[in-house]
Amino acid sequence: MIMDLPWIGFGINFSLRIDQLSAFVIIAANIFGLLVALYSIPFMKGKRFAGQFFIYLLLSLIFINGAVLADNLIVMLFFWEGLLVTMFAMIMIGSRNAFRTAIKAFIIVGISDLCMMLGIILAGHLAGTLEMSKINLPLDALGSVSFILLMIGAIAKGGSMPFHSWIPDAAIDAPLPFMAFMPAAIEKLLGIYFLARISLNMFQLTTTSWISTLLMTIGALTILLAVMMALIQKDFKKLLSYHAISQVGYMILGIGTALPAGIIGGLFHMINNAMYKSCLFLTGGSVEKQTGTTDLSRLGGIGMKMPVTFTCFIITALSISGVPPFNGFFSKELVYDASLERGLIFYLAAVIGSFFTAASFLKLGHAAFVDRAREEQKNLKEVPFAMQAPMILIALGCIIFGVFNYLPLGWLQPVLGAHGANVHSFAGFPANLMLVFITLIVLAAALLNHLYGVWKRGSGLKAVDHIHYAPVLSGIYDRAERKVFDPYDIGMSIVYFLSRVLERADKAVDWVYEILTVKLAYGLTYYIRKAHGGNYAVYMAWSLVGLLFVVIFLVI
Repeated sequence: MIMDLPWIGFGINFSLRIDQLSAFVIIAANIFGLLVALYSIPFMKGKRFAGQFFIYLLLSLIFINGAVLADNLIVMLFFWEGLLVTMFAMIMIGSRNAFRTAIKAFIIVGISDLCMMLGIILAGHLAGTLEMSKINLPLDALGSVSFILLMIGAIAKGGSMPFHSWIPDAAIDAPLPFMAFMPAAIEKLLGIYFLARISLNMFQLTTTSWISTLLMTIGALTILLAVMMALIQKDFKKLLSYHAISQVGYMILGIGTALPAGIIGGLFHMINNAMYKSCLFLTGGSVEKQTGTTDLSRLGGIGMKMPVTFTCFIITALSISGVPPFNGFFSKELVYDASLERGLIFYLAAVIGSFFTAASFLKLGHAAFVDRAREEQKNLKEVPFAMQAPMILIALGCIIFGVFNYLPLGWLQPVLGAHGANVHSFAGFPANLMLVFITLIVLAAALLNHLYGVWKRGSGLKAVDHIHYAPVLSGIYDRAERKVFDPYDIGMSIVYFLSRVLERADKAVDWVYEILTVKLAYGLTYYIRKAHGGNYAVYMAWSLVGLLFVVIFLVI
């Protein structure tokens, strides 16, 4: 269904379209918005700027609805950029140090949005229209450039590497409901939705295209690098933030395969991730609300004190780890199936990522909820029911979307269109039971790894220290924690270096014009004044010498 109204002229109409995919994303986004809003009422009570937070949250829902419904790329861009503004504002109302993080997020996402703008201009030029439903471009030279520019905007909104580094900082500085709402849910839904649009509809992405390989490579690297960083974190929110980055890698990998199973798996994982990741952040918020900290070294033994929060954490941790029969298992198996068909290296990256995901959540759950209880937390109580209800509903959703996975998969399958020819049923276990068996072995290995780490180090918090401080890895981790590899910091260092070079060049130019030129002029006039002593014979001699030079010049 398409609605097309005159807007700003120049062939740019206010075009909206709703279909199976956009309807699915809008329903999901608004449900998450409602649940996070309900959770935030008691969480934000008594905090500064609480009123502003809810205004920005509602505005964000307006913008995502507009961006998902938009059929005209300029209309979509209008709503898309609105989310950049509300994201900046929601981070800003966090801690006192939030301004630096808000600027960092604004610059990173803003640069990616500029790339997307160039991609929109190029796609519109090549297609002769800005209506997404009418664009279907081949991936030739210019088409590939346009796709990559649009892809940058999409994966950056989704939080993929290398546009990710503001998310862990925001986990510390921004209000926690922001993390459950934006990086965990809304931005994943919008970014992956747009990636699916350009991959399925606007461009002719096939398995033989190098663009497909590029997408899978980005997805695989995002999975591995982010989950390795999540593994060593010692803060509840920061660990979750790196998983918010890692999980988007599975979505990009799945869509990048250009295979029906992978595309459906990536889209199914999009909604699954929004569910369990949002709920995990809400459990972290509950812990922070009751204990006043998310530092894992100051937590322990709170599982019995907060049974509802602990139960919701267990369900969603099992979901994100890909344990059957929860929803994350089925979406990951589809991605595994497609990635193995495209190349063993991509399958291995996805499976290794699952190992470290399970290992890091075993560490997190053990350290926060199971380890020895702290004296200062002996009177700890569960959060109010208004905060429990959203967590319970989302956790139940993780179970329902796992056991009855044919419901969301049946909704998503028509999205494939022409890509869905000869598609096998996605309900239940994948046809390749060997992949399921390998997944179970990987999860069992993660459990054994955790038990070994606890036995060796004596606590859940240090359960992965044998990996963290392993030879070679310890040095890499040390540099990573000092943000040596942070693309933003690297970029800012380059900008700082260039600014210093240009500053010195500017000062050199100023010195030439303001000091050297003035001194030369003063020196020249000084000697000219001295030479003018009033002797006419000397003046005549100068004139004759000058005339002689002119004659010589003319003759030569």
